[in-house]
Amino acid sequence: MVETTPTSTDLVPIPNGTNIPLAQMRSVYRMDEVERKLAKLPPKEHESLRSTYERMLVKGAERFQVKPSGLPAMEHLYDELPNFHEALDDVRRQLALCHDSRDALEITPMLLLGPPGVGKTHFAREVAQLLGTGMGFVSMSSLTAGWVLSGASSQWKGARPGKVFETLVDGAYANPVMVVDEIDKARGEHAYDPLGALYSLLEHDTAHSFTDEFAEVPIDASQMIWVATANDERAIPEPILNRMNVYEVQAPDRDAARSIALRLYAGIRGGHDWGRRFEPEPPEAVLDRMAELAPREMRRAWMAAFGNARLDGRDRIELRDLPGGHARRPPIGFHH
Repeated sequence: MVETTPTSTDLVPIPNGTNIPLAQMRSVYRMDEVERKLAKLPPKEHESLRSTYERMLVKGAERFQVKPSGLPAMEHLYDELPNFHEALDDVRRQLALCHDSRDALEITPMLLLGPPGVGKTHFAREVAQLLGTGMGFVSMSSLTAGWVLSGASSQWKGARPGKVFETLVDGAYANPVMVVDEIDKARGEHAYDPLGALYSLLEHDTAHSFTDEFAEVPIDASQMIWVATANDERAIPEPILNRMNVYEVQAPDRDAARSIALRLYAGIRGGHDWGRRFEPEPPEAVLDRMAELAPREMRRAWMAAFGNARLDGRDRIELRDLPGGHARRPPIGFHH
């Protein structure tokens, strides 16, 4: 077990610009073990491993273990993510348990299950920002092996530490959010299970002493907050499912989709200087058409529509400005 030192009066700046009182500092590895590993390395060999150990010694083992000082405002997330209310309710409950106690922030690993484009990855990013603990991100669909979570042995050419190790060693926090995107798309090479590392990482007791295969130094990953996304639970091993709270996320209904589209319009308009040229709200017919899109497609569609309207010299978006809306296109080529 690692020792923790309460430092409840300190403040740490977090990405969204506010301050969170620190619950405590936490050692995520033992410095003497790193020193011992470094001393054993043969001279002029394993340069990447040597620089990894040296980086660990320079950064030190202490990381911030933070939690919100009170129950953070979540109303905007209920508005912005109307199809995630069940998952948001659970986060609120778990925050309520720890916010006025000396207990660390403890959130059960979450699996967001639903069709592509409903906002699962966006939800994970919003939770990371809400908690203010930093975030690691791994997309399992782009991998052919599981080295990305657990690292690859330093004997392999081009080997490097895994994402868990990097997020804890290079980051400032002992309890970052780790997003495992498209966990159902994980592919292994031969007999290697790309999700193998998760069996121990998702168990609080075994995650206390997680060993990255590259660095081979035990790391305390027990405070990590896990959020996984998937389209199909049938491709996920039962032991992984049993370690997570599973939330089935549906596509938003028409009213919710209109609300998401309207919030995005206002956000894009307010976030750009050119936005002031446009009307505060889009026409109803445009909103109706937008509500037919998946949430992740809406932002691109709005940006295209804003641009098409400006090309046509208008300060109001019309149906023809939307992608597939048959906006007039000037011919491409040279004019003689």
